[in-house]
Amino acid sequence: MVKTISVLFLCGVLFLNAKDNIYQKNCVICHKNQAVSLDKLFYRYLLKYSSERNVKKALFDYLKKPSYFKTVMPSGYINRYGIKLPSKLSDKELKKAIDIYWDKYKVFGKLKTK
Repeated sequence: MVKTISVLFLCGVLFLNAKDNIYQKNCVICHKNQAVSLDKLFYRYLLKYSSERNVKKALFDYLKKPSYFKTVMPSGYINRYGIKLPSKLSDKELKKAIDIYWDKYKVFGKLKTK
């Protein structure tokens, strides 16, 4: 019985790590060396698009076909660093990475009230 529970726990941990892997390998790995961190980008999207659905759609649209007109970054940043290349992830993978990103940085449900 204990062995079965241990195996199930290990499978659960591996599944959660695999789920997060697409975000880690395709987003975090590059953005950790960028001038603007992922959390700062998230808040820029949240300020501009405000809802989960709108933020996720804007991120998806930008990452599929990045352009000067879709970015949330100021023109000075774009002039200095340019527009990123389109994502090579499939639509399904990209949506999964965006879902992980949203869950990591969302403020809804995390704000404390007195």
